[in-house]
Amino acid sequence: MAIPYVDPDICTGCELCTQVAENTFVMNDDGVAEVITPAGDSEETIQEAIDSCPVEAISLKED
Repeated sequence: MAIPYVDPDICTGCELCTQVAENTFVMNDDGVAEVITPAGDSEETIQEAIDSCPVEAISLKED
């Protein structure tokens, strides 16, 4: 199963992923996105969040 991963060194904190897939991503105290529940949203919604990231900081990693 592939799980979403946010590269904290690339994330700019735009919050698009948290708006698209609010059950999967949150903004942490450092102002970057992180995954809280890998399967919190549908695969389609998570893919939409990945596709919406302007800096391509989100990817899918094999578990």
